[in-house]
Amino acid sequence: MYALPDAEPSEERGTGRFLMVATDSISAFDHVLSSMIMDKGAVLTRMSLWWFDQLGDIVPNHVVSTDVPPPVSGRAVVTERLEMIPVECVVRGYLTGSGWAEYKKSGTVTGIELPAGLRDGDRLPEPIFTPAIKAELGEHDENVPFETIVALHGADTAEELRRLSLALYSRAEGIARERGVILADTKFEFGRRPDGTIVLADEVLTPDSSRFWDAERWHPGGAQPSFDKQFVRDYLAEESGWNSDSDVPPPALPASVVAATRDRYVEAYTRLTGLPFN
Repeated sequence: MYALPDAEPSEERGTGRFLMVATDSISAFDHVLSSMIMDKGAVLTRMSLWWFDQLGDIVPNHVVSTDVPPPVSGRAVVTERLEMIPVECVVRGYLTGSGWAEYKKSGTVTGIELPAGLRDGDRLPEPIFTPAIKAELGEHDENVPFETIVALHGADTAEELRRLSLALYSRAEGIARERGVILADTKFEFGRRPDGTIVLADEVLTPDSSRFWDAERWHPGGAQPSFDKQFVRDYLAEESGWNSDSDVPPPALPASVVAATRDRYVEAYTRLTGLPFN
């Protein structure tokens, strides 16, 4: 994020602009890996812009312009300067990841009771809003009950975050399903303009912020074939020999894992948008 010279104020957007650049770096288990995924920044930027167009009638977004300096062309946008709301607005339509881990212990996800007998990868009866609170740099974000968001930010803000998040997920899940992709879960981030308007910010519905599964190969009961960062997490946790609980940084990714990760990100982009990536 780079602060740009103050723009002329507008009644709608206020003052202040950022240049937001998406790099080819990738993180997992709260570590930025030494390996880079070629074209990742471009995929995330193009994909976010495409989704912003699909969702613009639900909530405004922070994009001001795609007119950016040539060295970052295609992987950067100019955005509004917002007062960010420090909540990870997670929506889950399927049971997996940390939600599955909690469900196995208590039958709940962030305190929301779910039917008994669900499997890893099962579709939920309806999407659920399972927020997390933002942690300090280097710490894990913490999944919390909705009531915690109410206590931290007030009932009106909490209700609006939940309403917007569920509406965005519902729209995106339907679009993805039409293209043979399951949107298992995702996270949104929001900020406020000076006039109090809530605005969708950051990246949106990318392979870094979402779980995308192949609908034809979906088979509940275990890990699902995916077009997202889970492939890297699985390699580090299951094949690399690295212990994520240690103080040792994660190892570099093999060239084969780097290439396969890029392929998954590009496939997510082309399948969802219907556009070529070049």
